[in-house]
Amino acid sequence: MTSTFLPDERTGPGAGSPSPSPAADRPTGRARRRTLHWLTAAGFQLPALVLFLGLVLLPMLFALYAAFFRWGGFGMPSDYIGGENFTRLFQDAVFLGDLWRCLVLVVLSLAVQLPFALAMAVLLNQRMRGRAVYRMLFFAPYVLSEAITGILFGMIFAPDDGFADQVLGRIGLDGLGGEWFADPSTVMATVFLVMTWKYFGFHMMLYLAGLQAVPRELTEAALIDGASAWQRFRNVTLPLLAPTLRISVFLAVIGSIQLFDLVWVTTAGGPDHHSETMAVTMFQYGFKRYQVGYASAISVVMFGISLVFALAYQRFVLRRDLEGATTTMRGDGK
Repeated sequence: MTSTFLPDERTGPGAGSPSPSPAADRPTGRARRRTLHWLTAAGFQLPALVLFLGLVLLPMLFALYAAFFRWGGFGMPSDYIGGENFTRLFQDAVFLGDLWRCLVLVVLSLAVQLPFALAMAVLLNQRMRGRAVYRMLFFAPYVLSEAITGILFGMIFAPDDGFADQVLGRIGLDGLGGEWFADPSTVMATVFLVMTWKYFGFHMMLYLAGLQAVPRELTEAALIDGASAWQRFRNVTLPLLAPTLRISVFLAVIGSIQLFDLVWVTTAGGPDHHSETMAVTMFQYGFKRYQVGYASAISVVMFGISLVFALAYQRFVLRRDLEGATTTMRGDGK
């Protein structure tokens, strides 16, 4: 009787050991690629994170720490006084005046500077000869540094022989001239004039960018329906320009709170603190009087005011814009 043996696939060398499967290596390869992706992303972000930590976050934390000490800026703070610097801060007539002047600058910026910038943007958005030149001329002051701007207007508004007084004298209005930066009754108005000249071109360019994004079909449809120029601007252009306006208002308010360069170069806070801002007061105490602990308290309050305003503005004003710019990914594709 002859028996026939069929080859058994389980016999032979390597019998009993599972054959390698490509699917078994797939999770390992995917995990390796994911790890490489995160390491690459972290490598690109690490320099920026180190700079932010060393130049922004750590100085902020140290300023908060130093605000609780009586410290002259040399060595490490050691004379702990608790919240005495903050108590002194809100009893200081100069700092309370800084808060009032900050509010005045914010109100003037929103009521004068931004509407003027918007009007110029609407004008330069029309078809007119040489509008590119006008745009460049109006934007050019923003390119200049604050120091150059301050020195320039210091010469323009110099008493008696300044350019402004000479022009007013030639047109018979010499009585309006005087000590622009030295008179307590005119110094804030003069500072705001310089501030407007410096920054209105930036806001004007923001508005121009927003105006050019308004669909022309909507304004033409309103024109066909018989809407006047004011009605087209109020009912069509202005609502579509609202996101740009909100960003412009935010930048103007934060800039007014932190204003330093122009005031320091033109008046250094004088005369008799009548043009001083929070940033100028902080500089005076920190680098002129060597009361760095008190100056740190001023910086903490400035940061707190800016932070509260930014969070409240984002929560109540920018909420619609942020919701419109954010999408949520769902598994159902909706």
